Amino acid sequence: MQDTNTIIQVNQLSRQFGEQAALDNISFKVKAGQIFGIVGENGAGKTTLIKHILGQYIAEQGSIKVFGKDPVEEPEKVLAKIGYLSEEPDLPAWMTVKEIIKYTAAFYANWDHRYAAELMEVFSLQTNKRIRELSKGQKARVGLVLAQAHRPELLLLDEPSSGLDPNVRRDILGAIIRTVSEEGRSVIFSSHLLEEVERVSDHLMMLDKGKRLLSDSMDNILAHHYRFVISGNNEINTKQLRDDFKNLGLLNSQQLENEWLLNFYGDEQQIEAQLNDNTYPILSKNKLSLSDIFIARTTANKGG
Repeated sequence: MQDTNTIIQVNQLSRQFGEQAALDNISFKVKAGQIFGIVGENGAGKTTLIKHILGQYIAEQGSIKVFGKDPVEEPEKVLAKIGYLSEEPDLPAWMTVKEIIKYTAAFYANWDHRYAAELMEVFSLQTNKRIRELSKGQKARVGLVLAQAHRPELLLLDEPSSGLDPNVRRDILGAIIRTVSEEGRSVIFSSHLLEEVERVSDHLMMLDKGKRLLSDSMDNILAHHYRFVISGNNEINTKQLRDDFKNLGLLNSQQLENEWLLNFYGDEQQIEAQLNDNTYPILSKNKLSLSDIFIARTTANKGG
């Protein structure tokens, strides 16, 4: 039975491009009203995953359901509920802004003309300008109007603010927040800009080379990643540290002169107790930023 609170259900999804695994056994859920952030470097699998959600790719292995339906088998029932904005919106260059809005509105029975006009005003868009005359930022704003004006149940943003100036990024983030806070809709926000994802997301999934490294609430992720700095010398080595902390979530370690930086995901008190039991002198401890967590996780995935 479909959980009515779950709008996306992905189970063991895998995808190969030649010898390259673009997605490797990915599973996750997106709940109604959730802002679900997806982060990863270029080539991590973010866009490939989004294309599966949109029904542009057929699952080679595993399954994906969007609003309880297969997006490949029933695209009209799925896409009618999705607003989509990519890094490079595919807009007809010869059309004016007014024409592209009128054209797009014809595909949606629930298109909200008043809301579209409101967004146009907020974004200071001139309706008589042709798409070819717009800057990259203005095109992104037009794309956001097209994605939002039919008030979709799911707003799907794939690197929407990449290469844009801070003002445009602010508009896009503001639209995400308004979509959820005012209307209770859901957002999937894919980006490599970690600060932006951290600012708006309540759940985060981290991808690296097609693998899911982490998927949890943003609060839990930020609350359970720690960096301990210990005093050390040449008698301490990476293998020894891995052996001592293999069951306590040691992600990676780095030696800096007579100190070692140890990044963990786990229970702070248990980690500290184990350090004390092994007589490692603790110089400092801090929670990790999302950027530090990303580096620690991807480094660990590479075997660092």
